[in-house]
Amino acid sequence: MFKIIYKITYPNGKIYIGKDLTDTLNYFGSADSRLIEKDFTREQRKNFVIIKDILFESDILTDKEINKVEVEMILRYKSNDPNIGYNKWPKFRITEFSL
Repeated sequence: MFKIIYKITYPNGKIYIGKDLTDTLNYFGSADSRLIEKDFTREQRKNFVIIKDILFESDILTDKEINKVEVEMILRYKSNDPNIGYNKWPKFRITEFSL
């Protein structure tokens, strides 16, 4: 069974990086729905398309190793920056490198 790291892209361009340890096709993560809903009007919700891209997959890494890859991807894509994405962890910190 493959363990995957995926990127969800929402219609507004913001992203969410997550992992799926069971390789379930219709799993789209556990992003905070209330946070996402704030970015979309009622009208925008009527036709709502998201894209799921597999960024990484492995059938040999442990869950602990996959967790590390997930954090690395969140930091690489900056999806924990509220201007870029919906990941709330690891907590985004403004640094001179993120400007």
